[in-house]
Amino acid sequence: MSPSPSSGPPAPETSPTHHAHVRRWRRLRARLRLFRRRMHTHPALHLPWRVLVGTVGTVVILAGLVMMVFPGPGVAALLLGLVILSTEFRWANSLVRPVRVWSRRVERFGHRKKDEYLARWRTRRAARARRTSPRPE
Repeated sequence: MSPSPSSGPPAPETSPTHHAHVRRWRRLRARLRLFRRRMHTHPALHLPWRVLVGTVGTVVILAGLVMMVFPGPGVAALLLGLVILSTEFRWANSLVRPVRVWSRRVERFGHRKKDEYLARWRTRRAARARRTSPRPE
């Protein structure tokens, strides 16, 4: 059965595929956390792991700086490099924290605006349907 025009399709947050997607990401994050913990607890791998993460993060930041001059997503690469570095270094985490807070605020604001827009759209659609429907005589 198709959804009614007034209610619209189900919200993506409540669909079964959304829940499966969330579970998959949670599982992946848990596995990555375990892997990282193993790297930190192994005495021979702790320092090489930090060096590897620092090198990858620095290369991504340098690529972002190059992309600021040449075409490319420079700001996104800079932020990605800082996020990579923030997984191992406290100073980078303190730089990334305001960006995370700002992005969560923007996300909440966007959801609120989307809900307001959909409510106005449904109201206009219902009014248009009332105007164009045949009147009984």
